[in-house]
Amino acid sequence: MIPASQNAVGRPRASSRAVIEDAAAELFLENTYALTTIEHITQRAGVSRNTFFNYFDAKSDVLWVELDAAIDRLSRELQAVPRGRPALEEIRAATIRVVSDIGVDRVPLALTQDDVMGTAEETRVSGLARLARRSDLIADFLAGHLLRSPNDLLVLSAANALSGAISAAWTVWARDGIGRRPLAEYMSEAFDVVSNGLEFALGTTSV
Repeated sequence: MIPASQNAVGRPRASSRAVIEDAAAELFLENTYALTTIEHITQRAGVSRNTFFNYFDAKSDVLWVELDAAIDRLSRELQAVPRGRPALEEIRAATIRVVSDIGVDRVPLALTQDDVMGTAEETRVSGLARLARRSDLIADFLAGHLLRSPNDLLVLSAANALSGAISAAWTVWARDGIGRRPLAEYMSEAFDVVSNGLEFALGTTSV
């Protein structure tokens, strides 16, 4: 086990998100997530604690860089959809556009190496926060397009079903190993699972 305070040879001292991500991944693999502190990460990366918090609000955020970026982009994509468009079709299309840019080499290590990193419990907890955030933005989108409250039963049921399908696609994609297909294919299949019921429910709602 390499001491957490030891800087990797040749590591640039310039602060950047990527350097911090790499340092954290190395330490989680070497020492496990629980035994790695933010101080260990900043020492390995050669950056200050303030620099770490310029990029991340908490240690757990380092586990979800790709997913958080995808949620941010999904929010922007949905905000750009004009009113009057079929809501379910637009959510599906926006999601596929977002994940099409995520290559098979960008699978979160927290999902593929959770046994080594010891991240299983943390990914459940912090992953639920991402699920809820995505459900909220989908609910806001549906409420606006269906002229309903974000707390409407139909809106919340649809939003949580769609967000759950997206999470399921991420998880299966990550765990499919070296033979995994593009993430967009998993998303399309996950949407197929929930589409029939949602198309009927949303299709009976006049705007």
